[in-house]
Amino acid sequence: MQVLLIEDDVSLAKGLQTSLKREGFIVNHLSEGKQAINSIASSEPDIVVLDLGLPDIDGNEVLKQIRRRNAELPVLILTARNSIQDKVAGLDSGADDYLAKPFEMDELLARLRVLERRLSSLKHADLTVGNVSIDTRAQQVKVDGETVDFFRREYMLLKMLMENVGRVQTRDSLESKLYSWGEEIASNAIEVHIHHLRKKLPDNFITTVRGVGYTIKAQ
Repeated sequence: MQVLLIEDDVSLAKGLQTSLKREGFIVNHLSEGKQAINSIASSEPDIVVLDLGLPDIDGNEVLKQIRRRNAELPVLILTARNSIQDKVAGLDSGADDYLAKPFEMDELLARLRVLERRLSSLKHADLTVGNVSIDTRAQQVKVDGETVDFFRREYMLLKMLMENVGRVQTRDSLESKLYSWGEEIASNAIEVHIHHLRKKLPDNFITTVRGVGYTIKAQ
């Protein structure tokens, strides 16, 4: 699950990135609202964690811009503004959740898991292609009815391919979903993940489109 963290407090952002990555989230960070609006317009994350007190534009304006483009993108406001009026205004503007600073990390994680489950229910809760199926809520993969274990990025890669059956996914697009910005990525990282996936999946389940990327054909 890819999280875009919009937070101008650099030390807080670094701590959040470390904690969220430890829990399996892929986290990208921006400190200004206009940057975030442009980033979301070009490549949507799965969840947005949004501070309101940004240096260039107010976080509520960022939220309005997000909602004009996408009414369903989960947004959790994380802010020092803790009055009832602020909370009501944020939720009425389209936020899915509102958490005031200071906060406990366990509570933030719990709220993100709720958004993650809600997102899974809005998308395909169950994906099936041929004799391979994914229960996205349980994050469980079955091949021929038998549960097969996958490492986190293997599972994410397989899920992305199965959500886009028949559509070629480029190497760059897969990397952008599997890794955080600035994270060191081996030049053959995607190829290695694909190699490991193929060992656990039926023959020819994943097709290589030479020089372009990878796809799963409809079956």
